[in-house]
Amino acid sequence: MRTVQIERLDIADGDVALDLGCGEGRHVHALYYARRIHVVGVDLGFEDLRKARGAFALHPVYESGPERHFSFALADALALPFPDGSFNLVICSEVLEHIPDYQAALDEVYRVLKPGGTLAVSVPRAWPEWICWKLSPDGYAATPGGHVRIFRYGSLRRDIERRGLRFLRRHWAHGLHSPYWWLQCWLWKRKESSRAVRLYKRFLEWDILQQPLLTRMLEKLASPLMGKSVVMYFSRAS
Repeated sequence: MRTVQIERLDIADGDVALDLGCGEGRHVHALYYARRIHVVGVDLGFEDLRKARGAFALHPVYESGPERHFSFALADALALPFPDGSFNLVICSEVLEHIPDYQAALDEVYRVLKPGGTLAVSVPRAWPEWICWKLSPDGYAATPGGHVRIFRYGSLRRDIERRGLRFLRRHWAHGLHSPYWWLQCWLWKRKESSRAVRLYKRFLEWDILQQPLLTRMLEKLASPLMGKSVVMYFSRAS
C-alpha cells in the first residue's frame, strides 16, 4: 500500500534514496524495483526492519551493485547516521505524527538531503484524524507510540518551506481507508472481535492485492473528499 506516488518522483538510475520510518518496507520495495538505485530503509523497530528485508525473498532480487542495492539501518530520525547531503530522495511517510520533536526530525531530513534533491512527506489528514481522536480518546489517541499530534496541512508545509525547500505539489491518499479507521475507533474496545472491522479489513487487503478497476475509481473519487493522508512533495535548491 503505497502512499507516495513513486512514479511521479524525479529519480534516476544511480540515485540514493532514504525511506525514513520505513516500517515493513512498502516504499523501499517500490523504489528498488522502480529504478536502478540504492535505497536505504531506516526505522526504530527491529522487527519491522527484519520483515522489510525478508520480503525481498518473495520477489526477484537483482544482483547488487553500485546502482541497484538495498540496505537497512536501525536509527533514530533525530540523529541519522549519515553525512550531510547523502540522498537524492527522502521519503518520510506517516512518521512525523509519531515524533514529539518533529521539528528536529525535519532538520535532520534537510541535512541529509542533497541540494537539488526531492522530499516526499505524508501525514494523516487533519479532519479524518480528528474524527478518530474524538471517537476513541482513550484508545486510538492514547496508544503508546501512536500519534501525538494532528497536523494542519498549511502549518506543516510552512515548517518545511522555512528550511529552504520549495513546494512542488500535494495530493490526498487512501480515501477508502478513512471509514475503516473510523469504524475501528468507534468499536475500539471490541475491534479485535468485531465482524464489521474484520470484513472491512479483508476488503482493503483484497483491494490492495487485486487493484480492481471499480475500487480504483472509487479511490480516486474518495481521496480528495476524505483521504486518510495528505502527501506533499518538495525540492531542495541546488
